[in-house]
Amino acid sequence: MQSSYILTDTHTHFYYNIHTEKIVEQIQRCLDNSITRLFLPNVDRESIIAVMDTVKAYPEHCFPMLGLHPCSVKEDYKTELDAIEKAISQHKIYAIGEIGIDLYWEKSTLEWQKDAFRTQVNWAKQLGLPIDIHCREAFDETFELLDELQDDKLFGIFHCFTGNLEQAHRAIDLGFKLGIGGVVTYKKAGLDAVVKEIALEHLVLETDAPYLAPTPYRGKENESSYLHYIAEKVADLHQTSIEEVAQITTLNSKSIFGI
Repeated sequence: MQSSYILTDTHTHFYYNIHTEKIVEQIQRCLDNSITRLFLPNVDRESIIAVMDTVKAYPEHCFPMLGLHPCSVKEDYKTELDAIEKAISQHKIYAIGEIGIDLYWEKSTLEWQKDAFRTQVNWAKQLGLPIDIHCREAFDETFELLDELQDDKLFGIFHCFTGNLEQAHRAIDLGFKLGIGGVVTYKKAGLDAVVKEIALEHLVLETDAPYLAPTPYRGKENESSYLHYIAEKVADLHQTSIEEVAQITTLNSKSIFGI
């Protein structure tokens, strides 16, 4: 029996499976688990086609965002940005993302990453769109940029938020929702203690599929239908129902994405 609530996956790369039987099965499992809204960030110029093909195949359920992932910022990043900016002018999108700073994989490109971030934040402001932030081992650098760029046009989501309580409040004060994914289900990650202290009005849910699968699938390939495990964990932490979590986090996603 179909549930009365709607869950929103605010960040999934399940478009990697477009034009395969796998994506057909995955979207069906999403619908079977009341996950009917999925937001798709590309990572570079090459991945735009897969995102748009997925949106075309499932227009009622899939919504695109475009940006240059910090791990895709290489020597030719300005050429990549030009191509992505052109694509943005040709498609209806709902956010600029995913963009940000990643110092886990590559520290030497930090200045390029910062330049790319500033450029893309300016696109978002011009278009009245939210940004979807990737921040890995780079909270200080990311907050420094957001303080620099802060105005009433800057808003969005801290995707895959894994920070502490102080960082959570700082992100919220800057006008951002916290994207909560599979890490909240990991016993020793500590994110559960943070999420417990943050009101649901500041949270959205995500899978980041195919990465970071929640318990009980940790270490395996993630998929968007597993979002209900994340929703159940958040409901448990807040001592409320999954229906309540779904209602509030989906409403939050609508306020961010405008759809």
